[in-house]
Amino acid sequence: MTVALLTVTMALPALPVQAADTTSSTLTQSLSPILAGNWRSEKNRARDVYRHPAETLAFFGVQPGQHLIEITPGGGWYTEILAPLLKTSGSYTAAIVSPERLEGQNREYYEKARSGLAAKLAGDSEHYGKARVVEFDVAKPSFGAAGSADVVLSFRNVHNWVDAGNEKAYFKAFFEVLKPGGVLGIVDHRAISGTPLEKSTGYLPDSYVIQLANEAGFQLAATSEVNANPKDTKNHPKGVWTLPPTLAMGDQDKDKYLAIGESDRFTLRFVKPAR
Repeated sequence: MTVALLTVTMALPALPVQAADTTSSTLTQSLSPILAGNWRSEKNRARDVYRHPAETLAFFGVQPGQHLIEITPGGGWYTEILAPLLKTSGSYTAAIVSPERLEGQNREYYEKARSGLAAKLAGDSEHYGKARVVEFDVAKPSFGAAGSADVVLSFRNVHNWVDAGNEKAYFKAFFEVLKPGGVLGIVDHRAISGTPLEKSTGYLPDSYVIQLANEAGFQLAATSEVNANPKDTKNHPKGVWTLPPTLAMGDQDKDKYLAIGESDRFTLRFVKPAR
């Protein structure tokens, strides 16, 4: 596999750490029936063991009443949790890539993602309420009116933006759409500490993501190991996609990769400073 090496210009600082077992009782009560909801497929519920949605959302400080934007939610794994949580108090917005200015496989992928998410939301207003979908241009991302969101969340997306070379534009747009004091929550596949930034593996140094956020104006509030997986050696033949759920090697060593589980991930909470 051919990779491109980039230099990370910021050393990893001493990070504030918040324990992963700080789920608020209010959020736990709100999420329990949602996580067990019959609108979630068995396949999606089976991944809770790797993605720890209750603990992760508690770490980010997510609560009913907030105006929350999720960036490129893909098939809507977190949409199935967040939209019902915010259905009656607050709002959920899924920000998706507009396919019109893309070509080839990228366009096909995002057209499929758009239609799938739209069908999901339209087909179950009882649980998803008035969840919104907004489209943005990858060349100049924008996610809504300035200072309109309480929380922006991104799950396993930053590595794609790094590969495309437009990661700085995304973090700038996050900063713009958040209110002062608003939270940016990031989860992504964690590279081995001290390794250079490599494109096309899916793994990222958390120091580089912290650098991106700091350059955009954010302050790092805390980190969590809630989505860590020490079984992940990160030296797989097809990068992170070797592991489930993608299993890019097919049946080759499938049991080995299933035993590892999903990737080792960093979980970072940033805050837009108050004026």
